[in-house]
Amino acid sequence: MTTAAPTQTEGQHGITAHSDGAGRVIPVQTRSERFSSYDVADFPAVTGREAVWKLSPVAQFTDLTAGELDGSPTPITHDDVDGFSVEWISRDDARVGSAGVPEERASANAWSSFDQALAISVTGEEPKTLRLERSGLGDGARAAHTVITAAPFSRGLIIIENAGDARLTENVEIVVGEQADVTVVTVQWWDDAAVHLASHFASIGRDAHLKHVVVSLGGKLVRVNPTLHLAGQGSDLDSLGVYFSDAGQHLEQQVYMHHDAPNTRGRVTYKGALQGEGARSVWIGDVLISNRAVGTDSYEQNRNLVLSDGTRADSVPNLEIETGDIAGAGHASATGRFDDEQLFYLQARGIPEDEARRLVVRGFLVEIIQQIGDTELQERLSAAIEAELLGADGQGTGGAQH
Repeated sequence: MTTAAPTQTEGQHGITAHSDGAGRVIPVQTRSERFSSYDVADFPAVTGREAVWKLSPVAQFTDLTAGELDGSPTPITHDDVDGFSVEWISRDDARVGSAGVPEERASANAWSSFDQALAISVTGEEPKTLRLERSGLGDGARAAHTVITAAPFSRGLIIIENAGDARLTENVEIVVGEQADVTVVTVQWWDDAAVHLASHFASIGRDAHLKHVVVSLGGKLVRVNPTLHLAGQGSDLDSLGVYFSDAGQHLEQQVYMHHDAPNTRGRVTYKGALQGEGARSVWIGDVLISNRAVGTDSYEQNRNLVLSDGTRADSVPNLEIETGDIAGAGHASATGRFDDEQLFYLQARGIPEDEARRLVVRGFLVEIIQQIGDTELQERLSAAIEAELLGADGQGTGGAQH
């Protein structure tokens, strides 16, 4: 799908020509009207003034938005698990392009550049876990594409872990068939200099459930933007995220949840902590309830815990409702420091202040981690957050541990 290419008075992200004067522009009126195309040539150069890029340090990844990309398959390792298949497929495979279309230049550049897509299929009806690791990407600019397809009535948990060096832009498609129930977890353990831009597109079928989890701990700049389409009647979504931004680290999430069928349910919950000079997080949550999504039950929230001076957390929830016949909808955002009453309570029981602070942060983030559904990964993530907190107290490196 390609909409009309932008002109000088029609930008690709949030800008359209005004009807009563040449050269005048107004914002796109609804999130679903954004320009989209598979072809990078349809997008003008990124300047940082576009709505989708204005909170990102665009100068740090020009090679991913404007340069040539290595589209060869990325190195992966994975288990062989009954009920799952993992294979490389061609660009013209029918599964490619089944969940979404790029809305920004980095995503389109990846789509225009990849040689083969990694296809993960879920077919088993007994819940099982597939673990896939990706590393050794190097420091050259790369493109990647992944398609995850869950057959009707299938069950499964997919964990994708990213580590090492990388300069990567990619697209991940997730198609959840009727009455399927799948969890997709991506974990960013990247090395300190890594840059990772990702667009995730999910389509959830009739009476199906998707749990989508984004964990970002490592990397210099990580931007994971999920577009989650509740396309079938009774479709159900849990969109979860947890992140820990250290000094000089930029972690970004722009979540779009689109209720587009009757009686859908969606929950978006992202939590993050920030410490150190220049630590930055960005969270933008767009929710659209279309006019045919009667009976919708929707809620989104973002919470940020600031652990030191010199940090910045941008948190912007947006809610559009095109029908009044809904069960409920809401959004919330909060950014703050420690709760002094919690610290006082713990210290009054003999717990030293540094340990009390770590307990508060662990309790704040563990709500998300415990919902992943895999004990081994949950324990490793808890240990990594503990390492971050020890670093904040001057007792460790603070780096993400893989």
